Formats: sequence, structure tokens, C-alpha cells
Amino acid sequence: MRIAIGSDHAGFALKELVKGFLAEAGHEVVDCGCNGPESVHYPVYGKAVAEKVQGGDCEKGVLICFTGIGMSMVANRFKGVRAALCRSCDEAFMTRQHNDANVLVLGAKYTYPEDARFILKTFFETPFSGGERHAQRIAMIDGQ
Repeated sequence: MRIAIGSDHAGFALKELVKGFLAEAGHEVVDCGCNGPESVHYPVYGKAVAEKVQGGDCEKGVLICFTGIGMSMVANRFKGVRAALCRSCDEAFMTRQHNDANVLVLGAKYTYPEDARFILKTFFETPFSGGERHAQRIAMIDGQ
């Protein structure tokens, strides 16, 4: 799977670890920045990942900032992007199964590296249920 990834400065260290986890799992990782721990504006990187997913260049995305809230807000402004801030495997499972989320958002402040590994695994291995009520809700989110 081709996965876009981006972070701000507060999420940079976790982003670098996540890139390794994704590569180990056999995914192609497209790094949209940032490129170091120097202060940056998170919307630039949230937008870059959301555009890759929205445009179909990448199947899914991962965004990381300090809390995950800002990146979630940015990504969810793009039609067809369903970004979910997940702090547990259960949240990752539910958002994939029920919401067909295509962007995983992590908060570096709240996510330990080993937890991130399991959250990623859950997110990328859980299929959308395809249930009619869930599909209807996604259509409502997308304004259809």
C-alpha cells in the first residue's frame, strides 16, 4: 500500500519511527515532511498528506502533531478524506470498520512508540465493514 505521511516539528521523531514501522510491514511510504525538529506550521503538512489521499496518489495517510487535534482539523477539510485521531487499537479498529477512515492521526504527546506500532497495524489491517448503515453515514459525511 502507498501511504503518505506528514508531521509537524512536535511529531517529527514519532514520524521517523512510524516510517520504519510502515516500511517493515511492506508499505511504500511517501514522506510529505516536515524534515526536522525545527518549528513549522502543521497545516502545511496536513494539507500535503490530505491532498495525496484525496487525489488518489496514496491510498491512505498518517499525520502526527503534538496532540493530533490540529492535523485532524486540517485533513478533514478535504472532501473524501476521513481522518481519525486514534489513541488505541480499539479506536483504530472501529474507525476503519465503521467510518472507512483513510488517514490515521496520532498525537506525539500521547502515543508511545510501541503503542503506535500496534495502532498502525490495526488501522492498516482492518477492512471497512461495508455495512449499509456505515456506507450511508460516509455518504452523508461526504455530502452526498
